Amino acid sequence: MARGKTPSDPAELEKLEWPYGWPPPWRNNRLLHHETAEKTMLAAQQSGRLHHAWLLTGPRGIGKATLAWRFARFLLAGQQQGGLFGDGPDGLDVSADAPGRSLIDARSHPDLFHLRRSLNRDTGRMRAEIAVDDVRDLGAFMHMTPAMGDWRVAIVDSADEMNRNSANAVLKVLEEPPPKAVLLIVSHAPGRLLPTIRSRCRRLALQALPNETVVKLLGDYAPDSKQEERTALAQLAEGSIGRALELAGAGSLELYREMVDVLATLPDLDMPRLHGFAERFARRGEEANADWRSLNYLFDGWLKGLARSAALGPENDGDAAPVVPSERGLQARLLEAASLDRWMEAWEKVAHLLSRADAVNLDRKQTVLGSFLALQSAMR
Repeated sequence: MARGKTPSDPAELEKLEWPYGWPPPWRNNRLLHHETAEKTMLAAQQSGRLHHAWLLTGPRGIGKATLAWRFARFLLAGQQQGGLFGDGPDGLDVSADAPGRSLIDARSHPDLFHLRRSLNRDTGRMRAEIAVDDVRDLGAFMHMTPAMGDWRVAIVDSADEMNRNSANAVLKVLEEPPPKAVLLIVSHAPGRLLPTIRSRCRRLALQALPNETVVKLLGDYAPDSKQEERTALAQLAEGSIGRALELAGAGSLELYREMVDVLATLPDLDMPRLHGFAERFARRGEEANADWRSLNYLFDGWLKGLARSAALGPENDGDAAPVVPSERGLQARLLEAASLDRWMEAWEKVAHLLSRADAVNLDRKQTVLGSFLALQSAMR
């Protein structure tokens, strides 16, 4: 059965693992814009020379884990399905009534192993990383004889959450690959993985989704959102449907507008407005945490866009219309006031402040104030 430490109620664990309003990758059989990647994996299987380990890379929230689960379903339950002319499958789709399909969707198939962060029973929360204990059974699983078919499949989601000990444990599995076993590794930042892990995998790089694809998926998964909201969210999410849905769920469009309104008062910051904006992050609770995560992403993305415009020129950066109407004029004004070097230095200061706030539990309100003041300093 798919292993991993679980509470007595699997539905309860799933809510902790996947606290979102759209289907998790193990039950989401819909994948858009990655047809080339699917054909690559299908061709490798049909060639009879399927590589034992695949590293699926690309930005967070674009469908890498969904692709891994689609391929796992295909290997475990879908290979007998005929193609257009009955000469073999022509895609990774698996019918809902295929033998073993329901077990895969429930993560209880005996030939499936899902390596992910596990539950800390002392705190009732998910651990921050994949510990070596979570990898303990992986090696034994990979060397077992398949119970229901020809293959055994393990999915690591995501490898970026492994610590050094757990990464070394996975490396040992890669060094002694058994036959008829496939390891599918999802990574948002492959450059941080051990070079020896990267070198033993066949890498398949997935690209960010086009904005129109994100808008379409938002219409399906967030049908109550307005068209203009979907367009704005797609732009802010930079090709990630997962990120767009997170931003939508957290009400981040309004947060972004408030952030830009404060930025628009630079270089003479409207301090009462800034304090009012920063005050919302002094609160605690899940809603406040969601606001804080959104601010980290949105602030970093806005500064990245500013630096890109400084380097390429506003007329050459290729961006779509600004989310907030005054935003384009604001960028132009800031770029006239300080050089690219100054803005890059300010970006680094803000990134450091925001990252340290969580690492050492700094006061979030003061962190926000310090971040805006760092931008003000760049213009003086």
